[in-house]
Amino acid sequence: MLPVLTEEALMTPYRDITDEQWHGVVALFPEHQRRVQSRGRPLADTRAVLNGVLWVIYSGAAWSSLPSRYPSYQTCHRRFKSWYLSGVFRRVLDQLYGDAAKVLCESMQLRMRVNTKPRKDATPPFTRVDPSTLAYLTSMQQAA
Repeated sequence: MLPVLTEEALMTPYRDITDEQWHGVVALFPEHQRRVQSRGRPLADTRAVLNGVLWVIYSGAAWSSLPSRYPSYQTCHRRFKSWYLSGVFRRVLDQLYGDAAKVLCESMQLRMRVNTKPRKDATPPFTRVDPSTLAYLTSMQQAA
């Protein structure tokens, strides 16, 4: 009898990183350095967060579609952004996947929102209103 595949298993085109892979990259993560103060909520397991981020990359799914076996999508996305901007994520991918890391980084970069400066010809979010127009509207409301 064949094993029954769940929808979650069908959506996972890769396996979580192995113990050997994890031991090769764990030192690259800044949150694994000892914290001086241990106040606040404890950090989500970094390995689980990394596996969640890799699931998003490989599946092409939205962050909010992250399976429940990983930490919350907000946590995974926040850590991914931090790792990506600091260069940690690139070093981790280089260590895990070698030359294929470049392709993985490019695929994520395409999906990321890029902050761009507003165009000069773009309509500003708020436009100035002539005070006389407001006076006219006020008088119309009072008349009604």
